[in-house]
Amino acid sequence: MKYISLLGATGSIGTQTLDIIKEHSNEFQLVAMTVGRNISLARKIIAQFKPELVSIASHDEVASLQLEFPDVKFTYGHDGLVEAATYPKSTILVNAVIGSVGLYPTLEAINAGKTICIANKETLVTAGHLVMKAAKDKGVPILPVDSEHSAIFQALQGEKEKNIEKLILTASGGSFRDKSRAELQNVTVAEALNHPNWSMGAKITIDSATMMNKGLEVIEAHWLFDIPYEKIDVLLHKESIIHSMVEFHDSSVIAQLGTPDMRVPIQYALTYPDRFPLKTANRLNLAEIGRLHFKQMDFERFRCLKFAFDAGRIGGTLPTVLNAANEAAVDAFLNGKITFLQIEELIEKSLTAHDSIMNPDLSLIQEVDQETRAYVYSLLK
Repeated sequence: MKYISLLGATGSIGTQTLDIIKEHSNEFQLVAMTVGRNISLARKIIAQFKPELVSIASHDEVASLQLEFPDVKFTYGHDGLVEAATYPKSTILVNAVIGSVGLYPTLEAINAGKTICIANKETLVTAGHLVMKAAKDKGVPILPVDSEHSAIFQALQGEKEKNIEKLILTASGGSFRDKSRAELQNVTVAEALNHPNWSMGAKITIDSATMMNKGLEVIEAHWLFDIPYEKIDVLLHKESIIHSMVEFHDSSVIAQLGTPDMRVPIQYALTYPDRFPLKTANRLNLAEIGRLHFKQMDFERFRCLKFAFDAGRIGGTLPTVLNAANEAAVDAFLNGKITFLQIEELIEKSLTAHDSIMNPDLSLIQEVDQETRAYVYSLLK
């Protein structure tokens, strides 16, 4: 039995993780979880999965939940995130929260010796050097949950790092992949949230439309696989059937294929190095699909992807600025305060205004994160 702490249980990755736990209840047990403000869904999850510890966003609902579920321990806030991540009974942490809030609990879980299944991009983007060093020092596995990184991870099984020529991340192109920059001037939030292939949370769906999601994945790939940015490429692939590829120096290319279903990479991270059946998954039928399409990535069309490559190469605190500015700008767009194209304008201004500091520690990363958000909010005023 594997005992799981799940951060972000009510989100897209969180609920799909629960699907896996339910399908393989003889293999997995949810023992601790965190939720944001979706308390109604949290109640249903608690009733069904019976975790021992639950952390919520604020103190307001703790008393009523405690009365409703007297056998469950309830906590809240930042300390609650850490308590859930490091819950003594758990052996695996699935980090499925959105944003840099996932960083500190992950580091604490690594120190506690938990296996880390990482779906929280911001953890590696802002502090990849700290996370990977801590994991190496503790002998803790960092297993990718994102479909692209899972694909690369699977393609590299049994291979030697010295033979890698290139990592090729595929990108669907998001909601606006067929629109020119001129056509993006007046797009709406509803249009941006209409992803053609995947069902994801709001923030990630907007990131997919700007291509920042792929940019963050490039920085993640750099840290996860210890590969220089010069050996990471991005390819536009509308169907999202090939989830990513690895090219080796003998010209061989190994790809991982499948229907767009996040439960597959989630389950692989939980079962690695084994594979379990996934009876509810749609089987890939290439004859039915007929054709797959690919296109070279246009860095002028998708400027956020270029920002990410540049920030990653420079390193230091600049990826923290990239991530914090993006989170603040996307939030502003979702709340109707800016237009879609102003997201990248705010990110670019934040990057330009910052002088990167090399080898930042955790406190400096957190300080730069807050300063960047304040800078973006000042521009909104």
